[in-house]
Formats: sequence, structure tokens, C-alpha cells
Amino acid sequence: MSRSTALNRLALRLRQPFVSPGAAHRLVATLRRPFRHHGERTTLHPVTLWTEASGTAGLALAPVWKHVTTTWLRFVWPILSVVSVLGWSVLVASVLLWLLGGAFGWQEAKAAAVAAFVLFIIAVAFILGRSTYGVVLDLARTRVAVGDSAVGSIAVSNTSPRPLLPASVELPVGSATAIFHLPRMKPGQVHEDLFTIPTARRAVIVVGPVRSVRADPLHLLRRQVMWTEPEDLYVHPRTVVMAGSAAGFIRDLEGMPTTDLSSADVSFHALRDYVPGDDRRHIHWKTTARTNKLMVRQFEETRRAHLAISLSTNTEEFDSEAEFELAISAAASIGRQALREQRELDVLTQQGPLRCETGRSMLDDMTRIQGSAQRRTAVDLARSLADAVPNASVVFFVVGSNVTPTQLRSAAASVAPGVRSFAVRTELGAAPSRANIADLSVLTLGDLDDLAIILRKAAA
Repeated sequence: MSRSTALNRLALRLRQPFVSPGAAHRLVATLRRPFRHHGERTTLHPVTLWTEASGTAGLALAPVWKHVTTTWLRFVWPILSVVSVLGWSVLVASVLLWLLGGAFGWQEAKAAAVAAFVLFIIAVAFILGRSTYGVVLDLARTRVAVGDSAVGSIAVSNTSPRPLLPASVELPVGSATAIFHLPRMKPGQVHEDLFTIPTARRAVIVVGPVRSVRADPLHLLRRQVMWTEPEDLYVHPRTVVMAGSAAGFIRDLEGMPTTDLSSADVSFHALRDYVPGDDRRHIHWKTTARTNKLMVRQFEETRRAHLAISLSTNTEEFDSEAEFELAISAAASIGRQALREQRELDVLTQQGPLRCETGRSMLDDMTRIQGSAQRRTAVDLARSLADAVPNASVVFFVVGSNVTPTQLRSAAASVAPGVRSFAVRTELGAAPSRANIADLSVLTLGDLDDLAIILRKAAA
């Protein structure tokens, strides 16, 4: 066969519908290109053929691979996924027993192979058929606190015109799976089941999707159909409500006075002589009449209450997981009270800032917090907070019991002058107490219910 005839046949094969015409043309052009040796045309070199044609062949076969993958995912995989691990074991065992029986003449092995294959065929009858359900998954609340009841219900109705045999419905709840048994249902009949989800710890629990399951008694084959979409259940950290101001540290509803003086504000400071350019509305006429010279009011600048919370998620700074959860609950309680009083709020962790537009968004992000051992400490986080929230009026450092006074002193050094700073140090079982490190008030918290107590001590 001549070289040109072979190339023409290859070109005809490449013009199949799976291969794009452009890729086929480039491949044939590569194969027809002559090899040059010392500037002279010579026959096609095998190495050159493999090197230059392999890249073009890959482009030509890409549509074929895509077609094979699509066909596998659409038709083949749904059939193979029905077979369980035990089913594959029985099927492989039947084939091996048949081969051994034929090779060594063991009739017992052939009999066992036939029995296993018959069991597999019988299992097919249990998963055949089509069920038509109307399934409604209803969670009474999608956001609860740790320890609260999370209740939901599943309503399954028969939407087909014929009765349905008993079946099972599975509901994945996090890493666990709840199984509900459906009775024989007449057309239009509704079966409802209630369930309760444990909320012993903070987490985002994925509930669903609800799926109906058909399986044989030996569970060789297992066919499932999804009926609903999964829903997220937020188990928020436990918080406490504090009476009065968010932490007892904001006494002025209009803001916190500073040492900076201003010609116009709400906190009166003193009187001074009039200077050209002063606002005449601030002239104090009684004093002007008494001193016979213009006197104007002088004010202290006030800073609008803006809370910034630095919550360390470095687990090496906490003695236990329960202590870490106490820190999250303390930060969430302070932040929630601040938002309830319409204060500005910023919360920062080693993973970045949290959403603080509403109490719900803040608690949702608090629920997603995952602690880990890391190089960034509470001191590094305090410095990042000072750069991220330069206009804060009150700063909270929420840390664990393993943070040393030296580290707290370094964290307080990053706070700008005039900003009130507090450190909430969590230590399980410790009595509520207060200590001072320079201008930093260190509040020791041993139980979440003591949070209001130590904050009142801080305000004293």
C-alpha cells in the first residue's frame, strides 16, 4: 500500500462526526509534511511523525473523549451506581466460581456461581418500578441556638393514580441518616413524620435531600431517588442578653467624649473668646453681656460608639474546645447587644472580618468559625484590627486562658490613644474578676452567665 493511499484512508476515518474537521485537517497535514535532513527533502521520519502528530491527535480526539464522558455520566453510571459493594462482591464471586469450576471441574463451584447469579437477578426485581411521591421537607426554624429544639417534618403524598407499596425514605442530617418507613399508600394519601435534630454543639447542619430508597432484602442493589433540595440548619452559639448598655461602658447615648476640643458638638466643655470665623449661633449672650466681650461655647469632640471585637481562633491559645466555644459565645453576646442598641460593629478573626450588617448575619458567620492551630496569635490579630478599624471607640480582645499578660500588653499597645480597650479572657470554672494591665482592663470569664457581671465591673 502506498503512503498516499494510507494517508487518504486515515483522512476518511478522521472525518467521523466525533472529530472536528479542523483537527482532522491539521493531523493529515502534519502526516503529509516531508522530513528534511541537511536541507534536503526525505521520507517521513518515525520520530518526527510521533512528536508532531501526537499534539494534533490530542486535539482531534478531545471531542471523542467528551462524548464518551457525557455518555458515561448520563447512561452508564446511573446503572452501575445501583449495585452496592456487597452486590459487586457477589457478582465478582459468581464469575470467579464459574471460572474455577470450569477449569478444575468443580461442580460445587459452578452450583455456587449459579446460586449467586440467581440471587443477583432476583434482587433486580425488587428495584424495578417507578414511584411518584410528593415530598415536602419543613424545618420549623432554620436558625436555633445551642441547646434549643430543632424540629422538622416530612410530608409524603402519593401523587400517582395507583396504590404504592411500602417503602423507605431517608433523610441525611449532617453525617447521620434518619430512616422513615412509609406504609402502603392509596392515591392521594399523605403520610407525615416529625423529627428532632440534636443541637448540642455549634454547627451548620445540612438537612436533606429527602430520598426514597428501593433495595432487596440482602441489599445487593440499592436504588434511590432525590425528592427535595438540601437545607442548612444553623446552630448558633449560645448568647446571653445583658441589661442596660451593651457592656456597661457606653454612658453617653450621643457618643463618647474625647480630649479633643471642637467648636461644634454636643458635649459642652467651656467658654472662650470669640474668634473671627466662629459660628454666631454658639455665642453665649449672657456671658457676653456680663463681660462686655463676645464669648462662644467650646465643645469636646465626641466619637460615635463604634465597637470592634478581636476574636482569636488560634486553638493553641485555649485550654480546651469548651473554652474556645465560651469565647465565641462571649464575642457573639457582646456583638449582638451592640447591634441591638444600633451601634456600629466590626468583628475580626484570623480568617478575616465577619459580616455585621445584622445580628443574623453575624451569628451565621460565628457559626461557621473553625478553630485551628496557626502561627498568627492574638497579638497579630490585635494589630490587624487597629489597621482595619481605625475609628473604633471601644475594642474587645476575646482570648483564651493560655494568652500571657505580656501578650495582652502587646495587644493593648496597638490600640490608638483615647480608645477604651478590654480583654475578655476565658477560663472555664474561674470566678469573674477584673485586673488592669496599663490602660487595658482584663476581664476573666469562667461562665457565660457571668458576662454581665464582669462587664458591670468594667464600667465601675
